[in-house]
Amino acid sequence: MASNKNTGLRPETLAVAYGYDPEMGMGSVKPPIFMTSTFVYPSAQHAKDVHEAYFDGSGPLVGETNHIYSRLGHPGLDFLEKRLAAIDGAEEAVAYSSGMAAHSSIALAHVRPGDSVLHGRPIYGGVDMLYNSIMPQFGSHAAAYLDGTSGSDVRAAAQAAMSKGPLKLIIAETPANPTAAIVDLDLMVQIADEVGAQQGHRPLVVVDNTLLGPFAQRPIEHKVDLCMTSLTKYCGGHSDLLAGGVTGRKELIDHLRMQRTTWGNHLDPYTSWLVLRSLESVAVRTERAMANARGVAEFLRSHPKVADVTYLGFLEQGTRARAVYDRQCKAAGSTFSFHLHGGEAEAFRMLDRLQLLKLAVSLGGSETLICHSASTTHYAVAPEQRLAGGITDGTIRLSVGLEHVEDLIGDLRQALEAV
Repeated sequence: MASNKNTGLRPETLAVAYGYDPEMGMGSVKPPIFMTSTFVYPSAQHAKDVHEAYFDGSGPLVGETNHIYSRLGHPGLDFLEKRLAAIDGAEEAVAYSSGMAAHSSIALAHVRPGDSVLHGRPIYGGVDMLYNSIMPQFGSHAAAYLDGTSGSDVRAAAQAAMSKGPLKLIIAETPANPTAAIVDLDLMVQIADEVGAQQGHRPLVVVDNTLLGPFAQRPIEHKVDLCMTSLTKYCGGHSDLLAGGVTGRKELIDHLRMQRTTWGNHLDPYTSWLVLRSLESVAVRTERAMANARGVAEFLRSHPKVADVTYLGFLEQGTRARAVYDRQCKAAGSTFSFHLHGGEAEAFRMLDRLQLLKLAVSLGGSETLICHSASTTHYAVAPEQRLAGGITDGTIRLSVGLEHVEDLIGDLRQALEAV
């Protein structure tokens, strides 16, 4: 089977069958792991032609698949990046050694001293640190919007960003980590166009699709420029690897890929293989996790010691957020937060009482993970900024896994007795 032919196949099928042909691996039904640092050339002229094609995009080998050194690319990376692009419906993809390596590479590729970046709040703690602590050391600026469904809020934040310097990136993590706040991607694209007309160059819209993944939300179909996913999470799905991926238009991905050659933050052969393997089952894993999440969320919403549950399936009809969800999302996901009556002390008592659920950061694994956001994932975010994003001392993030839902509910019930 020529599995590089995408003839209108659905994403769930592409996740299993695209990007690798058994002829590439001596008939092996699964791709081999090419554990090598470098590649042999049949002649000196061929070596020169390979380098010319890679660095200049010219010469007799343009369009052919050849390799130089695994930091520049390797067969396992080729297989994975073709599959990621096909699943997202994008022209190209580039894979990195972690989700934050992907985010940082986008920042380094597009943000210069004096430029500004617009992002939502809340947002993943590492991304918050990147744009509000690290990049400002190189002279860039950041501004944040609090309601990603409000045109007036996002436009006001965009103006605030432009007052500091040219706006280069609009970052939309949707749903947001950890509260599952939703961002309107069509609105972000529209505002990017408006900003472009105002300042003379259009900022890129970069979406972090980690919390829903490629089957429950399709950012590229909303005309965003780049779609980033922490492959560590649902796509990897077993809490045993670190990886990140970015999909988008060819010229943008080519730029990122060439810079990755220098940064050295590519994905290694073994981890590329692990992600490729895990992509085959991500659709069925997330389906089970999302069914469990619905049951857990309903239990928590009815518990007297829980003040609120920020589960997408509970968005009220008639609200902007619900309208965006209905238009933009195909499912509610399995990571959300709930807010206890009380603060850190009550949250810690509950967490320390758990027996089945794992007290750990990260999400999207086969096991259910739970953490206190303010003291872990968002510890480095200033308290006032945490509160602005809806993260209180009673906020607990929950990534629901594949266990039996009644066992999960039973563990939460007994742990809540400690509050």
